[in-house]
Amino acid sequence: MYRSIGRAAGRWTVAHLLFAAVLAGAVAVRVAAARGYPALLWGGDSFGYLDAANKFRPHIGRPSGYSVFLAGLRPFEDFQAVVLAQAVLGVATGVMVYALVWRMARRAWPRRIWLPGLLAAPASVPVLYDANLIHAEHMLLADSLFTFLLVAAVTVVLWGERTPWWAGALAGLLTSFAALTRLTGLPMLALIVLALVLRWSGWRRTIASVAAAVVTFAVPFVAYMNWFEEHWGGFAITKADNVWLYGRTVDFADCAKLDPPPELVVMCPKPPSDPRIAPAFRALWTQDSPFVYIPGGIYGDEGNEKAGEFADLAIKKQFGDFVGVIVRDTLRAFETGREPYPTPWTEENTRFPVGEAWSDEQQLLAEAYGAHGRATVVEPRAAWIRAYHDRWFTPGPMLAGLLVVGLAGVLIRLRPRSRWGAAVLLPWSMGAALVVIPAATADFDYRYLPPAVPFACLAAALALIPGAARTRRPAAEPPESGNSDEPQEPGKPDGVRDAADKGAKSISL
Repeated sequence: MYRSIGRAAGRWTVAHLLFAAVLAGAVAVRVAAARGYPALLWGGDSFGYLDAANKFRPHIGRPSGYSVFLAGLRPFEDFQAVVLAQAVLGVATGVMVYALVWRMARRAWPRRIWLPGLLAAPASVPVLYDANLIHAEHMLLADSLFTFLLVAAVTVVLWGERTPWWAGALAGLLTSFAALTRLTGLPMLALIVLALVLRWSGWRRTIASVAAAVVTFAVPFVAYMNWFEEHWGGFAITKADNVWLYGRTVDFADCAKLDPPPELVVMCPKPPSDPRIAPAFRALWTQDSPFVYIPGGIYGDEGNEKAGEFADLAIKKQFGDFVGVIVRDTLRAFETGREPYPTPWTEENTRFPVGEAWSDEQQLLAEAYGAHGRATVVEPRAAWIRAYHDRWFTPGPMLAGLLVVGLAGVLIRLRPRSRWGAAVLLPWSMGAALVVIPAATADFDYRYLPPAVPFACLAAALALIPGAARTRRPAAEPPESGNSDEPQEPGKPDGVRDAADKGAKSISL
């Protein structure tokens, strides 16, 4: 018995030795980053997130799942605890990418235990070592939590050959939490449901998993909207749902073509007072904003209503221009270099700073949270992580290449026998959506790109697994009514085909 245990342990070590080295290096990089930048870094949305966490109430303008996360860490009374928690989420995201690719590759190559790691470990490297993702772990922003939740949802859906109802329920719950962290996660439910349907498991099991996903997605949303209504008087997620789309439309809106009614003239874009500032940013956050002149400002009911009416008019009358800015900003994500967009200071905020100083407002919010002290940048350790950030990140062309490989994997699997490529389609569509949705509904920002990296890596790696999974239903489980899979011959173990089994169908990813 001990000999068999030793052999099994040896095989397991060989299988995962490469990833163990990758994981150790990823942890070391994060330790170095935490020693150089022990405190959280602030972004434009950080004030709202932390204020909502301190008061434990939903933010009026954006979903506050991240604020609930911060409130849960508040007893530690230290921003370093938040940095540690977000670093753990970042590492866990890379581990899930590795585990999912390894598991699927193991199904494809059941007799080559060393081979899956040679594909899965490199697939996890961009996720674990991308300096933009590591920087996001140091920001007082929702991106690390959002990315972890969505990757976890994809992992749950794709982990088994079939998705039982409880896995559908868990995926729906994780996607709901992601959408309550950033509204970009809201359309991801449709992608989860599509994957559950394409990964057909028979009528009863498929319907049960889809229904469970929808219900567990809806329940937290309804609870959050009730909570929002208690504080802000409206059964909603935010009071600024139209404002972001308005910001998108001012990039192309021409009031000479729109001929807006008198009450909407105030929403017409003004000539820029600072050409370095992108139109959307200028229309929402500067003195050129029309919300300066509207009662209630950007989060008021009147401003949100006028923003929606103007955006609807602009999209209908200048639809070609609307599509043009979406395409332009989507392609901007794949460029080699970076522009100072949407402003020079917001682009700089996506990098580790040379120095860090808190304003009085930041200091007061931090003290209300219980995090005493001021921002700290420890040199020369901080200089090392800045140099690392200059070299180790996923450039735009590489992100494009990963998505192209994933798309090719989807296209070659578009047939019923391969479940329409659902296992590749789910991560690929999420990665593509995370690039396109901000460009279509708000504005381009380099901060929005890193969450797409894990999904692009997943899709590209899964696309390279030939033949995909070959396991079939165990003999002990009778096929459900309507299931197209052929029953398995009794006594045949999962994942094995011998000469007597050549005519049997196999399930492809």
